Amino acid sequence: MVEPPCDSGIQGIFARPYIDLEPYLDLAPLDEMHEEICLGLTQVPIDYTGGSHRTMGIMPPSRLGEAFADYGEVIRGLGDEEFATFQRLSDDPSSIDRAARAALEFGEEREFPLSRRQMLWLKFRHGVYFPWKVYVELIPNRYWGDKSRSEGKDFTRLAKSFFPRTIAYVKRLPFSSIGRCNIMGLEANDHGTVHHDGEGRAPDIEPDHFITLCPAGNKRLFLWDERARRKTAVAGRAYWFNDHDYHGVEADPYFRYSVRIDGTFTPEFIEALRRDQARAADVTPLAPPAPTAQAERAPQGAGEAAA
Repeated sequence: MVEPPCDSGIQGIFARPYIDLEPYLDLAPLDEMHEEICLGLTQVPIDYTGGSHRTMGIMPPSRLGEAFADYGEVIRGLGDEEFATFQRLSDDPSSIDRAARAALEFGEEREFPLSRRQMLWLKFRHGVYFPWKVYVELIPNRYWGDKSRSEGKDFTRLAKSFFPRTIAYVKRLPFSSIGRCNIMGLEANDHGTVHHDGEGRAPDIEPDHFITLCPAGNKRLFLWDERARRKTAVAGRAYWFNDHDYHGVEADPYFRYSVRIDGTFTPEFIEALRRDQARAADVTPLAPPAPTAQAERAPQGAGEAAA
């Protein structure tokens, strides 16, 4: 499947909104992986991720209300007694200097990661919305800028124990190195807040290399064109998109998940993708795709969900 060229509001990849990787990968093992992952998730500790996209400044202006209660804002607004409770729930309370709290940063990609107990308290007591309430790192990665680097990293002991078939499949993917691998799931009726990943990136720089796998094929990711206020649905069970483009996940009345693998593609793989997309561009009209039921204009108003 070849997607039509992306319009000016989405950087895309090789002049496409995203790359459908199904023609390039053997997806036969995904059904077996799905069974393993669903069972394995009952056996391992589950973390949350997301929850501070508005504070991080990575959401489009038109959709800021989708973040609901943002933990960065909540933590800044805690009174002294509440902050003391927040500190006690840390995995290392002694590392947090209450007297210097104004200068401290908490959460993902920050000096002080949130503990599971802190996240639950922020959710239960202050209504913080964590979009991805199932987050399991198969290959842990501390900082976003290191996600493509494999040095000193490996699959965790728990991953090797409960997800061996998944690991075997990931190792066969066309990467020359893998620096990050995780499972990300959304609970029923939750939406993935629209955001972009990492720092800003010039359009002429190749997007970060990664593969997203959706073994069940039921996670509805979309790219968001802030300029046109339009969604582009991402179809398929394996794809690569430019994660510096805004993207989100539709709400659905059931649990959904995907596996994301970050690293560096093999030269042969990236060249095949580049060549095939260039050939497709020679025969595809350059007009942007018209909005469809899955690429509609978003309704207006704060608090609107990405559904």
